[in-house]
Amino acid sequence: MNWSVLQGILIPFAGTSLGAACVFFLRGSIGTKTQRALTGFAAGVMVSASFFSLLLPAIEQSSSMGRLGFIPACIGFAIGMLFLLLLDKLIPHVHMDKSEEGPRTGLKRTTKLILAVTLHNIPEGMAVGVIYAGWVYGNSNISLAGALALSIGIAIQNFPEGAIVSMPLRAEGMSKGKTFIYGVLSGIVEPIGALAVILAAGILVPVMPYLLSFAAGAMIFVVVEELIPEMSEGEHSNIGTVSFALGFVLMMALDIGLG
Repeated sequence: MNWSVLQGILIPFAGTSLGAACVFFLRGSIGTKTQRALTGFAAGVMVSASFFSLLLPAIEQSSSMGRLGFIPACIGFAIGMLFLLLLDKLIPHVHMDKSEEGPRTGLKRTTKLILAVTLHNIPEGMAVGVIYAGWVYGNSNISLAGALALSIGIAIQNFPEGAIVSMPLRAEGMSKGKTFIYGVLSGIVEPIGALAVILAAGILVPVMPYLLSFAAGAMIFVVVEELIPEMSEGEHSNIGTVSFALGFVLMMALDIGLG
């Protein structure tokens, strides 16, 4: 496999792993203000990446359809939202605000928290895989720098997610080493998902606009369902809002500056 591709799909995983490593340097759980800020920042990065790195290229690739060029993006986006909605209902997990979600099972609360972050990482891995697949197969609307920008942006927003899953587990009494491993494992779906998409994309090149917008829809679902409610809850909502703006602007700058 091309080294640039391998590097690209591992960068987001590294972000999650570094975030999980916070358990070795921080004491106790993450404060409310900090968690609101981290969640808002992650949401801003994901929304910006969905628009600039995924939806815009999808629309540009459908330009030959003229005024109907929006159709693939709309269809893919809707299917991506529905796909994550289905996973949200089928996979037992807790929301980032710690409320229960998914089917009732005998799983521990810590396991459900890990599954929640893992669920977040699925669309992000797919997004990286789709964008790199587009570059590998010579799509003129996708550059290597643009794909790298998406990987870096997702890695940045994965850092707080890694911390958000590891620190609560540590606060519940789990050992630092075990907590770190669980945090890392929550992000392993990203390189696996990205690699699977890249390997399958050879036969899916004609529907690349649908794949790009599918990944965008899946990411937006996570933002609307999980991150925005978490960052807006309580008296520290302004912190989350400002952090959202910072994350959005940073990802926009990365995508346009590098792409």
